Amino acid sequence: MVLFERGPRGATLTPDGEALYEVTSRLVSALSEAGQMLKSPTVEGGRLRLASDGTVHSLPILDALRRRRSKLVFSIQLHNSDNVIEQVAQYRADVGITAQLPKDSRFHVQPLTTMAVGVFMPADHPWTERQALNVRDSQDVPFVLRERGSRTREVFEQALAEHGVTLGEVMEVSTRDGVRETVAAGFGMGVVADLEFGFDPRLRFLPLADAHAAIDEYVVCLDERRRMPMIADFFRCAHEAYESRQTQRVESTGLNGGGNCAPAGPRSA
Repeated sequence: MVLFERGPRGATLTPDGEALYEVTSRLVSALSEAGQMLKSPTVEGGRLRLASDGTVHSLPILDALRRRRSKLVFSIQLHNSDNVIEQVAQYRADVGITAQLPKDSRFHVQPLTTMAVGVFMPADHPWTERQALNVRDSQDVPFVLRERGSRTREVFEQALAEHGVTLGEVMEVSTRDGVRETVAAGFGMGVVADLEFGFDPRLRFLPLADAHAAIDEYVVCLDERRRMPMIADFFRCAHEAYESRQTQRVESTGLNGGGNCAPAGPRSA
């Protein structure tokens, strides 16, 4: 049985290698879960691999988790929404945050938050005097968009199709930061979810007044791994962090401080 193929850019797994990797990954995961279950529930550390479609969703959860586990070590992999699911499915990430709802019954899913999609542009653009845009304003306007597979782009293009709007020249850029810099340089308009826009004095965000263009974000893991203490804690802390953020948006208060994460009610896909 051949497991690897060597090429000019290094070795890659053959189909047999991919199949064996999936099996051994499940075994390693099961051993890890058994080991964690035998440890004290008050463990302070642990390692977590997170795949996410943006850091803005991840950091409040990791902050809550770090308060619970002071010696936590974590890594964040940034991907588009489809690739986040792939990373979790292939055991390359323990949990994922994605705008793509998994259709595979192997996944355990917890809703996280909902964001409105709008348009952003250079701060000196004439449209910045307005409070909102209509979808038809985008007719024949040049845009800078993420690659296909981006949930933000997918939702925006659905709104365009519903209103019969065709964009002008479209430039594809592979990263969110790249889109931001390209828009700031004047190459076209950009599309972003409101919670992901952040603050940049060079740019201005405007909502779409005549479109229900929204993105739902989810926390996902493989259902077989959801009882692992680290992953279960992550889901609880996701609930705590975003319950606090919702309170902040409605009541203009800060995040709840304090110790343990509140209980959550995740579900399976």
